[in-house]
Amino acid sequence: MTPKIAFFDTKPYDREFFEAMNASYKYPIKYFPSRLTMDNVSLTREFDAVCVFVNDQITGPVAEALDENHIRLIALRSAGYNHVDLKTVYKKIHVVRVPAYSPYAVAEHAVALMMSLNRKIHKAYYRTRDNNFNINGLLGFDMHGKTVGVVGTGKIGKCTIDILSGFGMQILAYDKYPDRAYAKNGHITYTDLKTLYQESDIITLHCPLTPENVHMIGAESIALMKDGVMIINTGRGKLINTVDLIAGLKNRKIGAAGLDVYEEETEYFFEDFSQEVIDDDVLARLTTFPNVLITSHQGFFTREALTNIARTTLENIRLYFDEDRLPNEICYRCKEPECLKEKTGRCF
Repeated sequence: MTPKIAFFDTKPYDREFFEAMNASYKYPIKYFPSRLTMDNVSLTREFDAVCVFVNDQITGPVAEALDENHIRLIALRSAGYNHVDLKTVYKKIHVVRVPAYSPYAVAEHAVALMMSLNRKIHKAYYRTRDNNFNINGLLGFDMHGKTVGVVGTGKIGKCTIDILSGFGMQILAYDKYPDRAYAKNGHITYTDLKTLYQESDIITLHCPLTPENVHMIGAESIALMKDGVMIINTGRGKLINTVDLIAGLKNRKIGAAGLDVYEEETEYFFEDFSQEVIDDDVLARLTTFPNVLITSHQGFFTREALTNIARTTLENIRLYFDEDRLPNEICYRCKEPECLKEKTGRCF
């Protein structure tokens, strides 16, 4: 069958890359600029699949409504899936994701944040724009010889390690499931989180968000860190307790912070609020620090990554709806193979 796809939270770049890739698939796609919520979930009627991004919250009620609308597939344009109520969709709607769109994109962005904060590139840019060529206050440090703590050694973490190793940095790493073979070949040292916090000059987060590591960077862990530590987060916003981060910045325990994610980013990131007042007092406070650099979840934003996201997402959809596999499956809804033998996949 040829699935009809409801595409939510559409930005111009999404449509550009998906339409280019869809030229070979020729799926009927309806692009909606709004995020998927309970207020607009009724738009998914008459569709077979929904395609959503990180700020589309597939809560229990939304998932139930999708099921009632006979949505068979939720195609995530992201690696993370913490915004999906998996308990509700279980055995009702299949969920697919893009596990590796471009680890280089995120790793390179994390290092760009480090370098910008260290050498004050963002501040120097504005100075020279005003014809101010004074370098006082722009002092940085050599990355060579410093210790960086990398939390999470999946694809992105390893790419980050490879880049930082080229600077001649000492690498400490933590992962719940350490890759010992990689450590032996990559000249890194796996350690526990306490040691990583205590010995790192820079800490960069590249782990998924789980119930166990929510606010892993908070008052207690910050107290263990070196004075003037730099913290980089291109993973998930809720890995850091932002209120405690601000406290660490105010008492100068934290020397700098580079954030591509924020724990309450859903309301703001990817949108233009330049003509409005930000109601989030915590986010507004963060933007006042000269040693904090915030980017709007753009770590993934490269041509290569967007191409891979479009390709993988459409291929996920093709594999699920491939007619050749339907006769060998039992319909998830009525549990009868005859429903699928007619290549409809519907039992209503």
